[in-house]
Amino acid sequence: MHAASRESLQVVQRRFDEVSADLDSAGLATLADELAAVSNLLVVEVTLRKHLAGKSDESEPKVAVLDSLLAGKVADSTLDIVRTGVEQRWSISRDFTNALERLANLAILIGAERDGQIENVEDELFRFGRTLDANARLSTLLSDTVAPLDGRTQLLTNVLAGKASEFTDRLLQQTLRGLHGRNFEAVVPELAELAAERRGQSVAHVKAASPLSDAQRERLEGVLSRIYGRNMTVQLEVVPEILGGLEITVGDEVVDGTIASRLASAASQLPR
Repeated sequence: MHAASRESLQVVQRRFDEVSADLDSAGLATLADELAAVSNLLVVEVTLRKHLAGKSDESEPKVAVLDSLLAGKVADSTLDIVRTGVEQRWSISRDFTNALERLANLAILIGAERDGQIENVEDELFRFGRTLDANARLSTLLSDTVAPLDGRTQLLTNVLAGKASEFTDRLLQQTLRGLHGRNFEAVVPELAELAAERRGQSVAHVKAASPLSDAQRERLEGVLSRIYGRNMTVQLEVVPEILGGLEITVGDEVVDGTIASRLASAASQLPR
């Protein structure tokens, strides 16, 4: 995201924080649904999106178009946030729809936070991401935007039945409706990281040959927090094939300290 869009996102985020602070759970649910719906509309209606997210310094004509489309059709809170976005300058128009999608997800996460479930939601999202990694067929079926949405929605409902909270279910269903050609498997980890971000955490993806105890996980999170200078949460994937040690991924940085990696390195140095 370029500078103009980053600055615009910060402005819209601040307005979102102000508006969402006054909403109850029903209001947050409505805000999430409507922001997602507006984002989806603007992804499809490219000409409208480019007009509303254009770089023009004159925001009044854009706001007038927005009001003619949405006034009386969405909640005042939703219109307020989208109007704030239209008043900003975006480097590319798709940054605007991405911002609305992010805020729609945040509205659900705030509901989870108030209900004391956000940490659980983060964990459920991570585990569902691992399910998609392990089941390419499921990922393909859910990502196939040519297939009817109702069928993919029902498939997701069946997969999640009894395994996810209402907040996780809503996040995933909302994301499924707004894929627009993206791979579901690639988007789900972004949701888990957004949940961690909401908790003031950064995510370290860790692979280990066997599960870590609670004490081991806490020590690892403490060490990583000191190294990176921010609070870290560990998302663990058990991979017996690595034999021992850990592979740690934080953002684009990968630290491979696994036994399998060391053996492979040693083998490559043997005389042939």
